[in-house]
Amino acid sequence: VQLQASGGGLVQPGGSLRLSCAASGFTLDDYAIGWFRRAPGKEREGVSCISSSVYNTYYADSVKGRFTISGDNAKNTVYLEMSSLKPEDTANYYCVADSWGSCAKVVANRGDMDYWGKGTQVTVSS
Repeated sequence: VQLQASGGGLVQPGGSLRLSCAASGFTLDDYAIGWFRRAPGKEREGVSCISSSVYNTYYADSVKGRFTISGDNAKNTVYLEMSSLKPEDTANYYCVADSWGSCAKVVANRGDMDYWGKGTQVTVSS
């Protein structure tokens, strides 16, 4: 059972990236799937989340209008489309799965998730 985050990299300000969170050993649709990020010297931040079943979405104010979260049940994968990237988006991004099914824990920046994936580094720099 694991979550695998991928898609990070180096991008110029204003650029775009798509992160993927793929699950093995369980069905993502049964969980709320969220993204956290942590930058050096900064606290962890809950960036985005999509709930199970009804697919409600959440975005932190810092990314609203620039990031979009979506899921592909056939591929058991959730995506985070990031556009208009800024240097302050530079961080290690982690995907998480929560059996509560809602995004409440991501909104509250709680770390007690069922599964954590290894991070993928996003660096926004010219």
